[in-house]
Amino acid sequence: MAYCFLKFAKWNPKMKTSSKIWEHNQIEGEISTLKANGKKIVFTNGCFDILHAGHVQYLEEASELGDFLIVALNTDESVQRLDKSPARPLQNEYSRCHVMASLGFVGAVVLFNEDTPKEIIEIISPNVLVKGADYEISNIVGADWVLKHGGEVKTIEFLPGFSTSAIEKKIIAAHKL
Repeated sequence: MAYCFLKFAKWNPKMKTSSKIWEHNQIEGEISTLKANGKKIVFTNGCFDILHAGHVQYLEEASELGDFLIVALNTDESVQRLDKSPARPLQNEYSRCHVMASLGFVGAVVLFNEDTPKEIIEIISPNVLVKGADYEISNIVGADWVLKHGGEVKTIEFLPGFSTSAIEKKIIAAHKL
């Protein structure tokens, strides 16, 4: 089951971005409305721990592939299960959701606590599934589902010189941690 973001006491529902952060029980209704209105839905996912120019370019390019971009973010717990630094995530899921939802070209943000976004992809059945070009289409979680349901799977090149891991290493080196 996907993770419900709005259960956090820190979340302020008066924030303008709150309508862009969907709880699990909202997804099907929101998607039905979008599809009924003929919107082409684009989906991507990731940790997006420290939002940088590479992320922004990637997300902006993804948004241009359709009418409505949905970004699924790993929860803090699922980030910690990934093969990343033990310090990750550097920003908590509350912060990452709020920052992501503030981007004008992002239509919606949803958190997932599973190891992969497969469940959310199957619920949404996006028209376009997007990942970075470091993935082979055959290795993209949910690609088979999207293709089987008439959608497309695309990869986008990264902006050279930008990565959260490199930024983390630079910070650690600067502070001799």
